[in-house]
Amino acid sequence: MSILTIILFFLYSWGFGFTITSFVKNSDNFLERNLMRIGIGLGVLPLLGVVLNLLHIPLDWRIFLALSLLFPLLYLMKNYKKLEFNEFKLKIKKSDIAILIVLLLFSLTLFMYATGAFSYPYFEDHDPYIHALTAKYVSVEKTILDPPTYDFPYIDPYPPAYALIMGLMHQTSPSIMWTLKFFNALIISLGIIFFYFFAKEFIGNRNKALFATFVLAAIPAYLSHFIWAHSLVPTLFLVGMYCLERMKHDKKWLYPSLFVISVFPLIQPSQAIKIFVLLGIYSIIKSLLNRKLLLKEFIAISGGYLISVLWWYNKLGRQFSSEAKIHSGTEFAKIGLFQKLKNIFPYDGGTGTRAYTFDDFFVASSQNMINNPIGVGVVISVLLIVSLAIILIKYKKLLSKENYWISVTLAWFIFTFLGVNSMTFNLPLGLFAFRFWMLFAIPVALLSVEGSRYIAKIFKEFGVGKMITFTVIIAGIILTSGHQKFDLNTMPWNPPLGGLMQSVEELQGYVALKDLEPNTRVFSFCPDSYINIISFDKSICSWCERENSVIGDKDVASDELYSVMKENDYEYLIVDSSCALNFGINETNEKINEMMALNKFQLAAQNDDFLLFKTV
Repeated sequence: MSILTIILFFLYSWGFGFTITSFVKNSDNFLERNLMRIGIGLGVLPLLGVVLNLLHIPLDWRIFLALSLLFPLLYLMKNYKKLEFNEFKLKIKKSDIAILIVLLLFSLTLFMYATGAFSYPYFEDHDPYIHALTAKYVSVEKTILDPPTYDFPYIDPYPPAYALIMGLMHQTSPSIMWTLKFFNALIISLGIIFFYFFAKEFIGNRNKALFATFVLAAIPAYLSHFIWAHSLVPTLFLVGMYCLERMKHDKKWLYPSLFVISVFPLIQPSQAIKIFVLLGIYSIIKSLLNRKLLLKEFIAISGGYLISVLWWYNKLGRQFSSEAKIHSGTEFAKIGLFQKLKNIFPYDGGTGTRAYTFDDFFVASSQNMINNPIGVGVVISVLLIVSLAIILIKYKKLLSKENYWISVTLAWFIFTFLGVNSMTFNLPLGLFAFRFWMLFAIPVALLSVEGSRYIAKIFKEFGVGKMITFTVIIAGIILTSGHQKFDLNTMPWNPPLGGLMQSVEELQGYVALKDLEPNTRVFSFCPDSYINIISFDKSICSWCERENSVIGDKDVASDELYSVMKENDYEYLIVDSSCALNFGINETNEKINEMMALNKFQLAAQNDDFLLFKTV
């Protein structure tokens, strides 16, 4: 564990958040003010990285630290005599108690995700290994642009926010595996805090927001500790919504809203489209209910997406070039626009997309998808159904200007429900249905509030107090949703055999590398082995021209291989199953014998699918 890196994460985030909100009317609550600064700063950080990259300034942690603390220190120097230090005295208010409960939920969530993530000494799927490679590159080279010799899957043209954050954290943390596992879990867990403050502003009721936050934390479909860029999406969406909601207190919140919203297209391409629709629903419904165009909300949303052009201005073509190639040709050119959209966004797109049944929603299970779990749970589903029934019955009262949050949330629910079920209902378009679950959980949590209040009201008529009713509801949510979510996220997940790792023996060989110092120089000419080497905390410059020319070359002479390693300070060499898979078993054995005959490679460890040589 790198305590320094954790401290730096909060310093970067809080410092940028303080800077960007210094001129707006912040919350009167000390905890809310500073916790949301962390979220806003986290949202601003990737945009700053893109700007620095455009200016050819290295993405170095010292530069980010200096920039994050520059304005807070200047502010302190200028205003230290005016600061009212009495606000730091311990004065617990009702609002603070609610926040402390939310912080407890955050802590339990982080404990759950971190426990599961660190319960096994490897990454759980192909995606995390590629994210590790990309974060290592950003960390070492201090840029988010591809080198001439290598095309990274998750930066340039792919949006760089996740790689930038993880690469920055890795600059002060020696272990890439620890960095990705911990900060991925932390980012997801922080979303619980940000949801509460957004919901409090959105609903206008602290107790309702607190209950909705508990529900969100318990919903299995609201993210797992799986490592991918999507982890940032709900967390920063909630921060952006908080900024938009604060505009009713101070119109200058337009500017923090702009900057946070600008990061959505810098996280993940398809999720940026979904978030844009959710934001559009919010602004359109509020405008209709107010019977006037809410111009500042529209400016914040459209302007934020326009700011992202700083990254996308010369990359859109490359990002979607694969789709263009798939759908290029005379026939595709002849069809209409809608048919083209159907081809590009098929209803069954996405590796985890399938048709869902009622039980998939109603019954939560510990046996679930690891990248985006599905399911809501029995009690939460009942609350949701009751809420929808109440809204239909009392729509004139509930779907009003004063209760705009219900109208917006209902529209969010319909959009995300259809998004999840694009294959179930055989819709004309889809947008990676299984990735909708994490967004679907947000309106479910918000809507459950009305159902719980109505049930409590009914039971009160029979002499059952609210406290007893809510205690039973909370216990039911824990038993039918929270328990299953906890089990899924704390159990060890199986290794991703068949992709980058072909066997348990090969995995054991890489896990054993932990006995070497972090970032020990380890080389391999086998295709894809460099990804595993980096992921297991060793160092190889696979994107460097000299090394890149050798990797994947089955005909490289052993003496040339040795020269490349010595010239670049590599101490160890790995031969694993990817050599046999790509070069052939006989050819790989011949290469091993050739190396051994050179007497410059000493066998240090081996099993059936993994050999580790030390250079002499």
